[in-house]
Amino acid sequence: MIGGLGATLGAMQALGMTGGLIGEAHGQDIATLTPTLGKGVHVVVLGAGIAGLVSAYELEQAGFHVTLLEARDRVGGRAWTVRDGDKIEMIGEATQTAKFSDGIYFNAGPARIPSFHQGLIGYAKKFGVPLEVEVNSSRSAYVMAENGSKIRMRTAINDMRGHIAELLAKAINQGSLDQAMTAADKQKLMPFLKAYGDLDEKGAFIGTERSGFGAAPGAGVTFSSAASAVPMDQLLANERLPMTLFEDNLYMQATMFEPVGGMDRIHAGFDRNLRRPAIRGAEVTKIRHTARGVEVVYRDKGSDVVETIAADYIICTIPFPVLAKIDTDFSPALKKTIAGVVYDHSNKVAFESPRFWEREQIYGGISFVGGPTTLIWYPSAGLHSARGMLLGCYSSGPNAAEFAKRPIAEQIAFSRGVIDRLHPGHGVDLVNGLAVNWHKVPYSLGPWPDWNTGSANGRQEGHIDTPEFRLLQKPDGRVYFASAALSQTPGWQEGGIQSAQGQVMALARRVAAQASVEGSRRAA
Repeated sequence: MIGGLGATLGAMQALGMTGGLIGEAHGQDIATLTPTLGKGVHVVVLGAGIAGLVSAYELEQAGFHVTLLEARDRVGGRAWTVRDGDKIEMIGEATQTAKFSDGIYFNAGPARIPSFHQGLIGYAKKFGVPLEVEVNSSRSAYVMAENGSKIRMRTAINDMRGHIAELLAKAINQGSLDQAMTAADKQKLMPFLKAYGDLDEKGAFIGTERSGFGAAPGAGVTFSSAASAVPMDQLLANERLPMTLFEDNLYMQATMFEPVGGMDRIHAGFDRNLRRPAIRGAEVTKIRHTARGVEVVYRDKGSDVVETIAADYIICTIPFPVLAKIDTDFSPALKKTIAGVVYDHSNKVAFESPRFWEREQIYGGISFVGGPTTLIWYPSAGLHSARGMLLGCYSSGPNAAEFAKRPIAEQIAFSRGVIDRLHPGHGVDLVNGLAVNWHKVPYSLGPWPDWNTGSANGRQEGHIDTPEFRLLQKPDGRVYFASAALSQTPGWQEGGIQSAQGQVMALARRVAAQASVEGSRRAA
C-alpha cells in the first residue's frame, strides 16, 4: 500500500511498538502514496493555512475522507491578502477597513517566494496560479542613516567593494599576507581585485560608474564619467550599511516570485481543488480522544451552532498560542510545551500612493531605514501604473513589540513620517494607511515561534533543535501536528509544506501498518 512498507518491523515502527520514527518529516516521499491508501479513514484537519491545505489535499489524493475546519472566513492563514473593503480586525483595536483603488492589494503576511522553494512553486503550477517576478532588491533604493542622510544602494555596495579591494591590494603589495598566501595565489588575486573593486592602474579606488554616473553619457561626444567615491568613513557612518548584504542571504536572492494578484491566490487554488473545500467560520473549542478515534467540537461563528465531528485522526495546524487556549485532552507534558511556545512579533504598515518612487528609478526593491519600521518596500507589480501599494513598515523582534504598543493611528503616522524623511514632500501622497500587528491577529497571535530565543527575524532558519521542538514533531495519540512552526523555516510557507507532507506520510505509514497488522491477524 505504500512504497517500502510491508515488513513486520516497518509495521511495528509505524505503530510505535519499537519507539520508532513516527512523526518525522519525509515529505520527499509524498509521491509514493497510492490513491486508495486511506479508503475508509476519516481525518479532520484543523486550520486552512498552507500546512492545513497541503495536508487536506494530499490526504484526499491518497483516498482519505477529509474534513478541513477553518476559524476564519477565508483560507490561507498568515497568507492574508487585503483588498478594497476587507476588514482588519485585531484584538484590542478598532476595526480597520481597506479603501484601495482597483487592482491595489496588500500582502499582510508573506509577500515573496524564493526560487528554491519548489514545493510552493510546484503547487502554484499544479493549480494554474500565475507567478510574476518579485523585485526583491533595487540598486536604486537607499540605505538611510539615523541622521537622515541617504546613499543609493548601488553606491554603497560598489564603493564599499572598491575600498575593500584597494585595502586588500595594498596589504598584498606590502607583504602583509605573505604568511597566508603563496606568491602564485597573490599573482592571481591581484587581477581579480582590480576587476572586483574597479581599481585604477595603480591599484587605487577613486570611483566607479557601477555606483552611478558623475556625468551621464549622451549624444555625440557627451562622455560619461564616474562619480567621486564616497569616503569609507562616510560609508561606515551609515548604520544601515550592513543591509547592503541583504540580497546575499540565500532566502532573498534573485529570482524571487509572487503570485499575480496576491499571495492568497495559491491558497485559493488549493481550496478549489479540494473535493471537500474548507468549512469556514468553524472555531474549534474542544479536542478529545475516544475509544474509536477522535472528536472535534467547533462553533459555527455565523449561526453560533455547536457541532461535533468524529473521526479516526486529526492533523492540527492551529498556531500554538491559539491551540493553548483550546480545551484538549493532550498529555500534561504536551500541554505545557504548547503553552510555552513563544511567538515573535511582526508588524506591517501599508499605504496606497501615486508611484513617486518610480521617478527616482526605483522599481520594486527595498530601502532600509532602520528604527521601529525597518524598511520601505516598493511594489513589483503594476509598474508604470498610476498607483501602487507602498509598504512603510515591516519589522520583527523587540522593536516590533514596542512599536505595536503605539495606537494604530500613531503607527501609521510614524511610518508616513519615515517615508517622507526618505522621500521629502511625498508623505502627503500616502493615503488609506493600514497597520497589521500579527500578535494581535485572532487565530494567529503571532507570526512564527522564536525557537532559538532572540534569534528570530531571519536568523534561525536551518538550526532549530530544542526539546520542545522535537516533542511537537510527534503525535499525541491520534493527533498529529503540522505547521511552518515545526519546520526549519518557520517564517516561510515552504516550511509549512514540508511539515504537512511529513505528517501526512507519518499518518499514512501508521494507517498502512495498521492494515498490515490486521491483515496478518486475520490470516493467522
